[in-house]
Amino acid sequence: MNELLKKYLARTKDGLSVVQVRMPLKEQIFFAKRLSFLMDAGVPLIESLHIIKSQTKKSARAQAYESIIGDIANGQYLSKSLAKFRHMFSDFAINLIKVGETSGILNQNLAYLADELAKKDALKKKVVGAMVYPIFITVATLGIVTLLTVYIFPKITPIFTSLKVPLPLVTRVLMAVSDYLREWGLLTLCIVLLCVFAFMMLRVFVLSVRQVTDRFFLTLPIIGSLAKSYNLANANRTLGLMLQSGVPVTSALTVTAETMPNLAYKQAFTAVAEVVLKGGTISQGLREHPALFTDMMVHLITVGETTGNLSQTLVYLAGFYELEVEDLTKNLSSSIEPALMIVMGLLVGLIAVSVITPIYAITQHLTPR
Repeated sequence: MNELLKKYLARTKDGLSVVQVRMPLKEQIFFAKRLSFLMDAGVPLIESLHIIKSQTKKSARAQAYESIIGDIANGQYLSKSLAKFRHMFSDFAINLIKVGETSGILNQNLAYLADELAKKDALKKKVVGAMVYPIFITVATLGIVTLLTVYIFPKITPIFTSLKVPLPLVTRVLMAVSDYLREWGLLTLCIVLLCVFAFMMLRVFVLSVRQVTDRFFLTLPIIGSLAKSYNLANANRTLGLMLQSGVPVTSALTVTAETMPNLAYKQAFTAVAEVVLKGGTISQGLREHPALFTDMMVHLITVGETTGNLSQTLVYLAGFYELEVEDLTKNLSSSIEPALMIVMGLLVGLIAVSVITPIYAITQHLTPR
């Protein structure tokens, strides 16, 4: 519990505790864009931060801005002050701001940062949007089947049992399922939700569980390809931008590793940084992880290292994988929809057969007077 509290609270330079609230990507974009606009207009940095703080509604975030303003007033670099609030500002943003401060083009780098974060946000929305439709169809199917099984079917079963005729297997199975759901359905739902919650907590706090699940996620058909392209697009864009800004290769690889949402890619880029630190090249490090990095990516990075155009090559690769993500998201619904419709039809049809078959059997035993 103490460790969790330490992660949740951060101590500022003057000893005050600041809650480490996460800043959504959209808020990071607004922060960089507003600060860039204000500095372009000639507003001093401290005054610009005061204006941004005055527009902040969350008290914890305003407290963080207050601490940053105090650090700047004491002569500290903006990037160094932001580094104390890594739950609010990513390593990618902090390093890009640091390069801008040291090179005297902070306002330009802030505008560039806002644009790059906007591209990442748009890419993320495409992936999330592609998953909405399959999830909606799945939930709708389960809802219809549950409604038919728990509320509609039980109103018919007394008729079947009162006639004392042999019932088909499918009807008897459905009756058993219906009885179970009515008696234990709520408890089963609570257990399932508890298991899901426990699994999510294990993913957060147990490294081995997250390692296994992240790697398994990449092996899934269709969704795995989408996840790979999404991670590669983010990785190439981050690494290319870092190198274009003059960040050393090992530092750029470390920042790229920190920005990876998938632990397999995070560990792979950390290993690549170690290879480069020992005198190797990025392409050599990538070759050690053939399941994560495509042959085309490794080949083009090798060419970029040879020709001295590595940063441009990485930006090109980022655009390529972003297009792949766009194509995959467009095709995801059309690929999954037929399978979902077949499953939905089978489930509803199974219930219909379970009702119609015994009715037909009963009518066969009826004789006209």
